[in-house]
Amino acid sequence: MSAPVLSLDGVSKCYSTYSSSLTRFASWFGLPAKAIARHWAVRDITLEIQPGESLALIGKNGAGKSTLLKLITGIAQPTSGAIAVRGRTSAILELGLGFSADLTGRQNVFQAGGMIGYSRSALIDLMPEIEAFAEIGPFIDRPLRVYSSGMQARLAFALATATRPDILIVDEVLSVGDVYFQAKCFERIAAFREQGTSLLIVTHSLSDVVRHANKALLIEEGRAAFFGEPRQACNLYLESIFGRQRPTNGAPGSIGLSDGADVFDTRPNYRKEEHRWGAGGARIVDYLIRSGGEDFPSALRSNSLAEIWFSVVFDADYESITPGILLKGLDGLFVYGTNSFLLTRGQSQLRVSAGERRVFKFTLPVDLNAGHYLLSFGVSTGPQENLVPLDRRYDAVILPVERPDGFWGVFDLRATFEIA
Repeated sequence: MSAPVLSLDGVSKCYSTYSSSLTRFASWFGLPAKAIARHWAVRDITLEIQPGESLALIGKNGAGKSTLLKLITGIAQPTSGAIAVRGRTSAILELGLGFSADLTGRQNVFQAGGMIGYSRSALIDLMPEIEAFAEIGPFIDRPLRVYSSGMQARLAFALATATRPDILIVDEVLSVGDVYFQAKCFERIAAFREQGTSLLIVTHSLSDVVRHANKALLIEEGRAAFFGEPRQACNLYLESIFGRQRPTNGAPGSIGLSDGADVFDTRPNYRKEEHRWGAGGARIVDYLIRSGGEDFPSALRSNSLAEIWFSVVFDADYESITPGILLKGLDGLFVYGTNSFLLTRGQSQLRVSAGERRVFKFTLPVDLNAGHYLLSFGVSTGPQENLVPLDRRYDAVILPVERPDGFWGVFDLRATFEIA
């Protein structure tokens, strides 16, 4: 195996608070100066990244993700531990970092480019490509203060990726760009990775984690809570936010007639690897897949209609609940998701009482290519802009889809062809 491009060994970072600026100043020179408070933003992180690997950092706000990136890029120095970087690193950490609001975009390229190690002659040669990739037109010669956040992101990414780095670090900045530019950025990232560039990203988009990373580090209160497979890291991250419900076991039942026991593990295509989480107060206990008049068919036929039923037992009163489903590819791609609020345009006000058992049904066309998909169930409460998950069973069921002919991609858009 080749040497890692990045290795961290017991890296920690402590920020100290002093009673006065004079006391802090004294501490810089080793004079007696006792801190009145200490905050460990990062504590004992150890990891390695190989050439071409992609690592996602996830965690709650304030967990220590951005601090860790600043340590890796040298913006901050660790209190203890060692960081080894092999090769050239290019980072996009914050919008406007290294840029001046009063300089034009072109002037900022030369200023910020010089700060990250480019010579003026190199930047002159690279400028046409940077300008073409950013696609901000005449704004390249206007002051940065008139730029939108998306335009700043375009210019920052174009500069950071003007040449292929050994490590590319991106901290949420792409989330402010439009979909077209995000796709363009990820195409360039994918091309760099094929050539050996390692990617280090911080994002709250869990779909981006499973799609673009082959490793993930979950950070909680500055410590590594999990380091490994991205999907598992995402599930643990959701659990850390909403809590985890432990499944209960019971005798088999049928939809609408269950006695309230959890019978998921008696149903065809159930995945014991499902991830169940939520605040509690409701339990998703049973499900049924129906298509072509058959319950639990061995495979759904592409372009057929499928009915997805699931039953929920409520342990508390709720003025408004929202059931929903989510379909994903095995690679984590979000294929389709919806809920009762979206499908009824907000006209469905579902009120339930403690002890009540309700059955929900979603009907949808299976306009998908042949393959296997993961089905998730959920029930939430509260306003749509701030839903509280009561019970969610992610990746609980495998849905096989078959079709005699094929096409490229995931969705069947039912194109036609003719010679005009």
